[in-house]
Amino acid sequence: MKDILKDLRPARVWHWFGEIMQIPRPSKHEERISAYLVKWGKDHGLETKSDKLGNVLIRKPATKGYEKSPMVCLQAHMDMVCEKNSNKKFDFMKDAIQPVLDGEWLTADGTTLGADDGIGVATILAILEDKKIQHPALEALITVDEETGLTGANGLSKTWLKSEILLNFDDEDEGEYCIGCAGGIDTTVEMDYKLVPAVKGHKAFRLHVSGLKGGHSGDDINRGRGCANKLINRILWEGTNKHSMRMATIDGGNLRNAIAREAEAVVTVPEDKVRAFKAMVTKMSKAMIFEFRSTEPDLVFELRDVDMPKKVIDKETQEKLVNVLYACAHGVLAMSREIENFVETSTNLASIKMAPGKAGGVIHIATSQRSSVESAKMAAAAKIESTFRLAGCRVKHSDGYPGWTPNPDSRVLKVGVAVYKKMYGKEPVVRAIHAGLECGLIGEKYPNMDMISYGPTLRGVHSPDERIEIKTVEMFWNQTLEILKKLK
Repeated sequence: MKDILKDLRPARVWHWFGEIMQIPRPSKHEERISAYLVKWGKDHGLETKSDKLGNVLIRKPATKGYEKSPMVCLQAHMDMVCEKNSNKKFDFMKDAIQPVLDGEWLTADGTTLGADDGIGVATILAILEDKKIQHPALEALITVDEETGLTGANGLSKTWLKSEILLNFDDEDEGEYCIGCAGGIDTTVEMDYKLVPAVKGHKAFRLHVSGLKGGHSGDDINRGRGCANKLINRILWEGTNKHSMRMATIDGGNLRNAIAREAEAVVTVPEDKVRAFKAMVTKMSKAMIFEFRSTEPDLVFELRDVDMPKKVIDKETQEKLVNVLYACAHGVLAMSREIENFVETSTNLASIKMAPGKAGGVIHIATSQRSSVESAKMAAAAKIESTFRLAGCRVKHSDGYPGWTPNPDSRVLKVGVAVYKKMYGKEPVVRAIHAGLECGLIGEKYPNMDMISYGPTLRGVHSPDERIEIKTVEMFWNQTLEILKKLK
């Protein structure tokens, strides 16, 4: 790992990123990285503390001449999305991420890289340790569990921070400043099922959908990408209604904030309908591959023989499931009326999992809704709830999180724009995003905080295709040092 990163610049940012990649840090399992950061801060002689959730706060005094400047908070999250290719053997609770150089990009070997937001954390550590940088008094806030509900920021004390300005390092496009984001809410579903004996005279198959790009359920929801859960269900619905197909298992997607990349189901079909069933799968597969030819060029449908299962899902539940999955909305629900080409409201059919018991079990379905308009967010959640309640399911909503209202007159934004123009000779993009950022929750607790979000260029986040453009890390670093310098 160190050989791969040793020639990258800025050296100390990549050094700390390499250290972070060796520490397992799935969302809701940040104990090791949180303890590491606390020890790091204390070892460097800095005021350091953590709260009961595992959020870490490290303070560094102002350098000479900046003692009267407003305190600045550098903010990132320590957890990462844990996604891997189905053929990759990897334990995110134990194994270190293996980086791979791919031309001008850094990626990982078959897993998410964790640059979201490990590169933000690494940048903060590099700033905190450097004694030559000019800056106001600093607070480094590194939060837990951003990726699965922003619970670290949500549980933040209203008296913890002293800063007047916040620089969030969780944006994914170099050359832009984010000044607003969507709010979000999760809607989870439970559907009971019974297990009944498999039907005699049937033949069993495994249907698998793969090769999809997946991606972030906010940033990528408008890119026309396929949702594996929706695609596989089109075939399952057809098989149920026209080929007497029975379903033994279904599994699709993983994370609430990722578009489902893969899905699979084990099904059985009467032997006298096997030929027609296979023909249907082939026909529908070709149609969907053509349908998504421009956005999902690697989409693959696979149908292969497997051993007959002893049990299948009861017929009534199967019919309800394939119907409600077809009816469940996925994708963009509304575009903004005020901002051109900006997604206002969306929903993501994230995952379908079975939790079997002796006589049956529960099918768990996870969805998430986002909107920059609070009433539209709640209406989207109600829409999904209504769909599943019609199928007799139990539905719950998370507490959700607020959006971040843009402030075009932000002082730190004006500093950032001026710095960027001087350094790179062009105007940066100033925009709001459809993804959720911790700025919304932090701003709710600290309403007078002046905030911007920015960072280096990342692509394929929340998927094994995650990668970071190496040259933009140095641009981001130099830009940040100059912003801190100008905040005198």
